[in-house]
Amino acid sequence: MQYTRLGHSGLQVSRITLGCMSYGTPDWRPWVLDAEAAKPFFRSAVELGINVFDTADMYSQGVSEEVTGRWLKEFANRDEIVVATKVYFPHSDGPNRGGLSRKHIQQAAELSLRRLGVETIDLYQIHRLDHLTPIEETLAALNNLVEQGKVRYIGASSMYAYELMRALSVSERNGWAKFVSMQNHYNLIYREEEREMLPLCAEEGIGVLPWSPLARGMLAGTRTTLGDNSTVRSATDQIDQIFYTESSDWDVVDAVKSVAGERGESPARIALAWLLANPVVSSPIVGATKLAHLEDAVAAIGIELGKEELSILEAPYRPHAVTGLARPNLTKS
Repeated sequence: MQYTRLGHSGLQVSRITLGCMSYGTPDWRPWVLDAEAAKPFFRSAVELGINVFDTADMYSQGVSEEVTGRWLKEFANRDEIVVATKVYFPHSDGPNRGGLSRKHIQQAAELSLRRLGVETIDLYQIHRLDHLTPIEETLAALNNLVEQGKVRYIGASSMYAYELMRALSVSERNGWAKFVSMQNHYNLIYREEEREMLPLCAEEGIGVLPWSPLARGMLAGTRTTLGDNSTVRSATDQIDQIFYTESSDWDVVDAVKSVAGERGESPARIALAWLLANPVVSSPIVGATKLAHLEDAVAAIGIELGKEELSILEAPYRPHAVTGLARPNLTKS
């Protein structure tokens, strides 16, 4: 395993993050593994040297945090790992159950700490930006958690570059803890983050933790065509059918398969190696429901792509509409 600093922070993170959305209860999503089925994935991740585990309070309505905390306590050295979770999405339609108000952030953090079974969350991230709450209120609440020792670092996710820059400026003016990471939608099929977000992160020293690095499995070679519902997740989640719909998207998949075939590697390894070649990317968040998924992810770290291979992988890309920033109606009571 290789490790790197998360942006300009002193936090050391493995080049691969285990995404824990896949672990919790199948009552929430049919492709989610329950606690016992999830156990070997945490054991294997720790054995492989992965030290970042990313979950969220809304995954399996909190059960993902419980499962994550349970198995990390058994298999991991707490001093070495980075426990990351997120806040924003509501668990119900009741008032103050979602968003980024001071009240919800404080309440959600206490519940996450309890479910994870830790005294401090290493990386506490806003899952989306709440446009109904002043950013000053949100950042002050997050800073209070840092000062109280309940959170060590704070991170952001899925917003426009100008919104991140404004948040960094507000924190700097007030002497508050600043975001050290950006968790955003970025992969070979969706590269709109290269326009403004990634250059901003490079300039400001923000670590990048891409979500959906394999485009919901499309870049792993699990589909035969666009809109393919052959996997349990694609048939029920269907997010790939919202994000990836252009014919050029499949051209990218074909390019990945071509390079993978020439290399004698799996498509997933090639797609992740492309991400890891970008110096602003700290640690792609990889979900795994088969142990081979973890092995592929870690193996990608050792693959160095040549200029011609990079050109083949990048050539089919065509601009996309911005996706991944959808926000629920948090005013509903």
